[in-house]
Amino acid sequence: MKKILLHVCCGPCTFYPLEKLRSNGWEVMAFFYNPNIHPYSEWLRRREALTEMAEAKGLRVIIRNDYPLEEFLRNVAFRESQRCTYCYTLRLEATARLAKKSGFDAFTTTLLYSKRQKHELAKNIAENAAAKYKIPFYYEDFRSGWKEGQRMAQESGIYRQQYCGCIFSEKERFYRVSSTGTPRKAS
Repeated sequence: MKKILLHVCCGPCTFYPLEKLRSNGWEVMAFFYNPNIHPYSEWLRRREALTEMAEAKGLRVIIRNDYPLEEFLRNVAFRESQRCTYCYTLRLEATARLAKKSGFDAFTTTLLYSKRQKHELAKNIAENAAAKYKIPFYYEDFRSGWKEGQRMAQESGIYRQQYCGCIFSEKERFYRVSSTGTPRKAS
């Protein structure tokens, strides 16, 4: 059986890709590396939810417990419009490196599952990481299982977050400005 390293951002986004990969004959191991998640308490909640989900599904997980938030913020400061490019590159290159070093046959990511992520950007960055580290990138558009994955996550009762994780998306979640430039309550 071929082995694949699945970069995961959280437990809820892992359900469907895991099921799909297993049904396609892959032996899956998850990799949690997400220094973009802010605040730290949110990072802990997502790690905990993933661990709970993984135990229930018999999924082995590699967790990078370092939390280089300062490095992440330094690299996106004054380049906020490019933050997703940096964020995806950081995480997907780490996944490709680990997959190559550990003898996996390929790698992929749950970023390809969420309808809220920049799908083509994540795909292109993963393809570049695959070429750079000489490890195949397995592409599948997991968004087709969005509703099914959300149902599975909800039924599991694990924590389901409301934003991608970075401090900028947290601001976008709550902060809205009216046409006159006045801050207003998010709906």
